[in-house]
Amino acid sequence: MRASICFLLGNFLVLAIVLPPVAADGASVEYCDKKADYAVKVSGVDIDPYPVARGKEATFSISASTGKGISNGKLVVDVKYFFFHVYQETHDLCKETSCPVSSGDFVLSHQQTLPGYTPPGSYTLQMKLLGEDNKELTCITFGFSIGFISSVADS
Repeated sequence: MRASICFLLGNFLVLAIVLPPVAADGASVEYCDKKADYAVKVSGVDIDPYPVARGKEATFSISASTGKGISNGKLVVDVKYFFFHVYQETHDLCKETSCPVSSGDFVLSHQQTLPGYTPPGSYTLQMKLLGEDNKELTCITFGFSIGFISSVADS
């Protein structure tokens, strides 16, 4: 069962990975280290629909900015279901967005459909953006919910 959850969340998390901080329909986004001066600032996260509906497409859009261009990097996503670690995944930044990322504002957007058998409930996602030499450019954490309604299960 845990392997199935991890597989399902893996594809879903790619979306969430690309999603930085602030709020998603009232969800609170925080930086991992509140005292750090991260090179990439996240100004908001929009998840549509919210809560995420199993078996239906969801869009994750993250608004962020950087004062310096980013030529390459990787995203490290860590997901917890309630308080249990269920999944970790690493992605090439340039496969998730166009590289190089220019200085200034940018938006990362991803669509994903969760399988109908993904467990509903509360999840916490931590996303780290690492640049050259694995330098941490940002690290955020936010909660999101997967709803109890599933069109796949009902069909």
